[in-house]
Amino acid sequence: MSGTVKHDLSLRHLQAELARIDVLLRREVRRWQLSGQDQNDAFRGLYISDGEANALLDRPFANSWGDTATLAPDEDQRYAEALLQAAQQARTLADMAKRQDHPLRLGHLAHVFGLDRFDLDTLLICLAPTLDLRYERLYGYLQDDVTQKRPTINLILNLLSAPGPERLTLLSRFSAEAPLFRNHLVEPIVSQTETNPPLLRQALRVDDAVVSWLLGEYRPHADLGANAKLLIPRHDEAVWMLPAEMRALFEQDMAKMPVLAFYGPDRTAQFAAAHYAAERRGRVLLTVELDAVIDRGLSPARAVRLTLCDARLNGAIPFLSGWDACLINGSPPPNLLSEVLSYPEVAIISGRAPWRPADTERDRNLLWLEFPIPGYPQRQALWRHYLGNDEPVDVSALAGQFLLTAGQIRDAVAAAQDAAAQRGTLWQGTDLFAAARAYSNPRLASLARKVVPRYDWDDLILPQDQIALLHEIVDTVRGRPLVLETWGVGEKLASSAGVTALFAGPSGTGKTMSAEIIASELHQDLYKIDLSTIVSKYIGETEKNLERIFTEAQASNAILFFDEADALFGKRSEVRDSHDRYANIEISYLLQRMEIYDGVTILATNLRANLDEAFTRRLQFAVDFPFPDEENRLRIWQTLFPPGVPRDEDINFGLLARHFKLSGGNIRNILVNAAYLAAGDGGRVTMDHLLHSTRRELQKMGRLMGEKDFAERRAWNLKAPVL
Repeated sequence: MSGTVKHDLSLRHLQAELARIDVLLRREVRRWQLSGQDQNDAFRGLYISDGEANALLDRPFANSWGDTATLAPDEDQRYAEALLQAAQQARTLADMAKRQDHPLRLGHLAHVFGLDRFDLDTLLICLAPTLDLRYERLYGYLQDDVTQKRPTINLILNLLSAPGPERLTLLSRFSAEAPLFRNHLVEPIVSQTETNPPLLRQALRVDDAVVSWLLGEYRPHADLGANAKLLIPRHDEAVWMLPAEMRALFEQDMAKMPVLAFYGPDRTAQFAAAHYAAERRGRVLLTVELDAVIDRGLSPARAVRLTLCDARLNGAIPFLSGWDACLINGSPPPNLLSEVLSYPEVAIISGRAPWRPADTERDRNLLWLEFPIPGYPQRQALWRHYLGNDEPVDVSALAGQFLLTAGQIRDAVAAAQDAAAQRGTLWQGTDLFAAARAYSNPRLASLARKVVPRYDWDDLILPQDQIALLHEIVDTVRGRPLVLETWGVGEKLASSAGVTALFAGPSGTGKTMSAEIIASELHQDLYKIDLSTIVSKYIGETEKNLERIFTEAQASNAILFFDEADALFGKRSEVRDSHDRYANIEISYLLQRMEIYDGVTILATNLRANLDEAFTRRLQFAVDFPFPDEENRLRIWQTLFPPGVPRDEDINFGLLARHFKLSGGNIRNILVNAAYLAAGDGGRVTMDHLLHSTRRELQKMGRLMGEKDFAERRAWNLKAPVL
């Protein structure tokens, strides 16, 4: 049977059920007319006459105007027969639908929410004005108030119950925990003129989402809005994205499937798993972003109830993402978890953090499934999958150096394609590395300063042993996946994939430059943190500052460069008071966080002697940056001088290297200042410019030299060979 015919069958059944309501309304209108109400009175309902007041006093308790009138036996029989005929028509359509194996929407709604005949008729009475406006005028007539266009509880009782005090026992059907209201099928209308009307005068309406669903179209409840989506599940990505053992779990035929609790940073894999679970169960998937709707002001309880209501309507598996927004001190409120556990089918809770239920009685299991950052082999597979047959770079480097989720890898590949398309060229490996950096956690920039690398190995002037050590750091980072995961070294011998290093040496000797070169070589971002700015005199504040940095950095795939570590380091043997002891605690905390951080962290200090040997043993690498000797100073002068800057041929770098013991940072400052001097004095850098800039730099350092000294150096320069 075509979908259109099935849709028409549900509408015909709904129309037949409303025909029963029409009979009840006709009978009630007739009773009102027989009770003496003047339907020709244009002001009826706007005033109360003396006769009406006396009639109200004479009316029995818990009766309406219509209840005071008695229908003639033959008339009463005609209404009874009309009710039977309408009911028979609805049953005939229901039997037809059953033979055609097509569940009717109204019948499905009554079944899944446990509605009896009274509940269903209440729903139909509230639904009628939404489908046909003539019911608004009828309800106004029967409620003696032309402005009351929606049915009140009193009108519903008049239509569905016998007169007398016994009908008051039906008021419990309109409580907040009754099926119609608990599942948000029917909702009270907030009065504009009365903040807390009596229960009998409370007007009701059917939620628009339920109306749309009964008419054949799913529209999420307004409170869920665009954050709710009903999806036909796809399992194509899940086949290669999820481990085989997880797929096998979803394929089990469990009589009482547990609630699935997903957690971990890889939300894309969680989404794929939800699709796979729904597809294996033959269900559609209803996804709701709880964190988004809760951020808009919706209470977690209402958000969960609305989600489960919509899931029941559609026979869907609910996928409640953003579960972390519902947690209080690491646990969800017991009533909230009970709502999910009461869902009769598979339900999926999804969040980032693991949690545990508390104070919740349950007879249903929770099945915990972790979705961590994919391992190295899985990251390789993800890169290859999203790149397809077009691999402009060895994916092993991308997979090894960037701990990205499946979604981040997918987005990074798309971003690299965008960058190449904007240039109008084929994409390159640099596009992928840049995109991988961009899709790492960007929030670290609010806590640390991002450094853009400007140097390469040729710019670094250090002894060969130090350069070899720096290369070993790079090789260690690149080799982590092979050593820790493929060879299994990480199972027992290494507690984390982090790489820690100490750079020690005087200012200007190349510590920051070396960090930049390592970052450039590894195609990773470099963030510089000045420890002197986060160390606090208040106990515990330093640790909080460090924790914020490492928490944000955990997903950043960045190199952390902690400069000015002297602000924190001190010998443990020199503990003189409680503050000294606490400083050692701060150092231990920093080293502990460095050890468990999965990226690269570098500590830079001017005085290695300030770092206790016991702390040094906890670092993987220690690189000493010596003050440059004459030979290295000459190389620094020659290397740092920009080739595009005009200069005199008689500039003698050998003289400068021999007579001025300066670090690379000082030499860089001198060259910059000399260039500015030359720009305003002839346009060419001369030896006089360099000597003048050198004197200024020495003055800044507190090392004063007189004009006579510089005159002698200048005279000597004229005799010395130019280097």
